[in-house]
Amino acid sequence: MKRSKLILGVALAVIVGLVIHFDLHQVLTLAALKSSMGDILAFQSEHPVMLALMYVVAYIAVAGFSIPGATVLTLAGGAVFGVALATVLIVVGATMGATLAFLSSRFILRASLESKYAATLKTFNEGLEKNAMNYVLFLRMVPLFPFFLINLVLGLTRLRVGLFFVASAIGMLPGIIVYANAGRQLSAIQSLGDIASPQVLGAFVLLGCFSLIPIAYNKLKK
Repeated sequence: MKRSKLILGVALAVIVGLVIHFDLHQVLTLAALKSSMGDILAFQSEHPVMLALMYVVAYIAVAGFSIPGATVLTLAGGAVFGVALATVLIVVGATMGATLAFLSSRFILRASLESKYAATLKTFNEGLEKNAMNYVLFLRMVPLFPFFLINLVLGLTRLRVGLFFVASAIGMLPGIIVYANAGRQLSAIQSLGDIASPQVLGAFVLLGCFSLIPIAYNKLKK
């Protein structure tokens, strides 16, 4: 446990340093992305592997610390790497970042809150254990719940890290594909609202509801 906390602490320190050094929250805007696309593509032609690694690290930082700009970073991935490669890189970065936040919540907050709200968390954990995959898929697919809040709350539960990682990766996949694909038409996008239309958001909600069908079926069966 002590070794895990040490590794987590080092990872957090490194990512905080990168965030401060590159000033990510100022860089990740649609206007900044459009103005720097030429330089990014030029760098990619000379250092494609390095750029891909830098992109994954940036996504870990953005997802792990809930830095505004994940949508812009996803668009950038689609524009620079293409939909297929961008999807792979984003899934890796976003899931690792989410898991980092999940573990931070678990190691830093859970002990104190578990003793204070033991009865409530026990009931929640019992429900989560029976349908953990479905619940996490629903939370990830439906764009109604803040990304950082999902990581924070689930970190307080007894949810297994491996299951959280897998379910998060699967649940984020549809949204990642949609936004990475939109990045191919970056020049035509005037605002992020052009992508997040009511139809697209409604489709995500419907997709998330499908993940709860097994839970509803079991309850009705009982």
